[in-house]
Amino acid sequence: MISRRRFTALSAASLCSGIAKARSLGTIANTYADHSESNAKVSQYVDIRIGTGGHGHCYPGATLPFGMVQLSPDTYNRGWDWCSGYNYSDSSIMGFSHTHLSGTGIGDMLDILVMACTGAVKTVPGTREHPEEGYRSRFHHEDERASPGYYSVLLSDYKITAELTATERTGMHRYTFPKSDESYFIVDLAHGYDDGPNVVRWSNLRVQGNDTLVGGKSTARWANGREIYFAMKVSRPFDSLEIFVDGQRVDNHSAELKGKSIQAVLHYKTSAQEQILMKTAVSGVDEAGAMKNLEAEAPHWNFDAVREQAAQTWEENLSRIRVDGGTLKQKQIFYTSLYHSLLAPTIFDDVDGRYRGMDGQNHTLETGEHNFSTFSLWDTYRAAHPLLTIVKPELIPAMMNCLIRMAEQSAMGMPIWPLQAKETKCMTGYHSAVVIAEAVAKGFPGIDLQRAARVMRKEALESDVRGLPLYRENKFIPCDIFPQSVSVSLDYCYDDWAVSRVLRAAGDTETSIALEKRSQGYRNLYDKQTGFMRPRLKTGEWALPFAPNEMGHSKQWRDYAESNPWQATFAVQHDPAGLAELMGGRSALKSKLDGIFNASSELPPDAPPDIAGLVGQYAHGNEPSHHIAYLYLYTDTPYETQPRIHSLLESMYDNKPDGLAGNEDCGQMSAWYVMSAMGFYMTDPTSGAYVFGSPLFDRITIATTQSRKFVINVTRSNPDEVYIQSIDRSGHDYGKLWFTHDDLKSGTSFHIKMGSAPNRNLGADPALAPPSASLHSQDVT
Repeated sequence: MISRRRFTALSAASLCSGIAKARSLGTIANTYADHSESNAKVSQYVDIRIGTGGHGHCYPGATLPFGMVQLSPDTYNRGWDWCSGYNYSDSSIMGFSHTHLSGTGIGDMLDILVMACTGAVKTVPGTREHPEEGYRSRFHHEDERASPGYYSVLLSDYKITAELTATERTGMHRYTFPKSDESYFIVDLAHGYDDGPNVVRWSNLRVQGNDTLVGGKSTARWANGREIYFAMKVSRPFDSLEIFVDGQRVDNHSAELKGKSIQAVLHYKTSAQEQILMKTAVSGVDEAGAMKNLEAEAPHWNFDAVREQAAQTWEENLSRIRVDGGTLKQKQIFYTSLYHSLLAPTIFDDVDGRYRGMDGQNHTLETGEHNFSTFSLWDTYRAAHPLLTIVKPELIPAMMNCLIRMAEQSAMGMPIWPLQAKETKCMTGYHSAVVIAEAVAKGFPGIDLQRAARVMRKEALESDVRGLPLYRENKFIPCDIFPQSVSVSLDYCYDDWAVSRVLRAAGDTETSIALEKRSQGYRNLYDKQTGFMRPRLKTGEWALPFAPNEMGHSKQWRDYAESNPWQATFAVQHDPAGLAELMGGRSALKSKLDGIFNASSELPPDAPPDIAGLVGQYAHGNEPSHHIAYLYLYTDTPYETQPRIHSLLESMYDNKPDGLAGNEDCGQMSAWYVMSAMGFYMTDPTSGAYVFGSPLFDRITIATTQSRKFVINVTRSNPDEVYIQSIDRSGHDYGKLWFTHDDLKSGTSFHIKMGSAPNRNLGADPALAPPSASLHSQDVT
């Protein structure tokens, strides 16, 4: 299965004077005013249930855009479909923890669990089959309420209503208790994803007075050795306190308590409908950092003010894009997808600017900078990061400078999949290079270009990790020496191209040209006889046996990363024109594209579960396929992209808990929908160019600055008209099926006329094809 912040309380401003000093993304969250013709709130369309069932791996709890705290219920903490700690299929809740991953294919986090109970104290969660054996509670989905920044549920076994909301680094809870002499909270530091006997490396707890707990823990899961610290306060002093360390009750609470399993039980006598609140801040630095975060972001107990501010923050962010037309279902999927696209990467710094670096040391940020975590780069470089350049451009320089710092600090070099100051080394390539190259291509200011060039040059030319020496020596990676050789080789080709773009911008033309040439190494893996990208042995011979739906030539390891030859053959995002030439021309590429969509969907038994959402051998449930339907734009029949994209929009997404074709992967699955439903996508983010697909809505309005909008107006007689007939740009005929990021940010207006039959001439001239490495003399800036 290993396939892989301005908070101000509106009605409580006088309570929040300390917040203005906090280092917060919210200081720039309200850059743009409401730009819509209608003042209707778009957040009403967000259905947080979507993706919480099936294989979506999403959580339903309370967080802010890119929030460091994700306060959410945990229904289970083991197994692939519980990577986020929650699955809609469950009927009991273990408690509410403060950190969660959104839609990943590997589990971690679920830190600092809190559960509210009545009755006899239980220090174990119990099982899903028998929740009464522990502190779990049954619940019913009809008793759940979830909206951006808020979650509520009735814990039916205890008759306790739990409500959750959040600031960026603090989770606030409100519990409404029944009358009971045996009410209590359990705070379980041993809880986490896959909480086996050796997962917690260490934990500690200190009691401060009769209303505060502080502590921390380190875990040995996916982000092996990561550390998380917390500060927790309750609104009413606890009547008494019990603490258990490694299964033994400890009566002396005056000293710091240490162990691998620590549970604290906060006892209360409650009256009917009594409310007790709790607020918990986290830090990656230390307990003092967590306390500073708590004091800065939540200095009061006004739960409703926090909830209202969270809702307003989400509305401000979601309304960056307004869509008109379409069905209610389509709007629900669209805005839920946009919501999911704004959950990661997450901030990972304290209000005083301190953060834990990839070198394991604590650092202090320069003014205006932020540290981030949870970069699912192999997934998110494709659509999620391009979407962020559109809807959150003010964050892009800080994110890029963060990636550059990570590369300087990490022994692994360029970030691959960093999580809470640890490199998970998950997936192939080092696609932080692509994300940085995209930002450079789009002209974002404030990126330290020379530092970026330095770390990227070192990675491409000197790094000795993850097969890079083999790649440099052979111009491909031999499959009998290194696993996933085809995917790794193709990813390094694309990363070479990305690095070359940054080096060219930084003035290192000589090295840029060399890496441009090396990025053509994908040609070394294409077998013209079979028409597929294939693994090669050290000798240069093709590995046998071979079948286009197989994972690899032997049982030792796979030759492809979460893909097979069908999908990997199209993994040349920087040079579709070159791929077409290699195949025998534009018509040959068209035939191969037809082939993947029309092939049998049969997969071998060892296929990873990530390969899902199949149309033939196209797998929309996993990222390697996401650009493929757009490659028709590089053939003589570019119109064929349009019905294919429309079909995928309609068939691969639903407004139901299991409404995602595959796991969400930190916004990528959702970002594909947002981009494609707006009618455009990036086959190669480093090009700065967007290609047209088939817009789902009648009008798309994007606020690019406070006074400027990018607008697409669509006319059609009925929703079934999915073919583009003509494109008008600011009153003039536009003959191409692509445009640039400069067009978007300058406030260009497109008018697209749709029809029921294709316009076979639009965009068909090879001279009008979108950018490609083989044609990189095209000026797309």
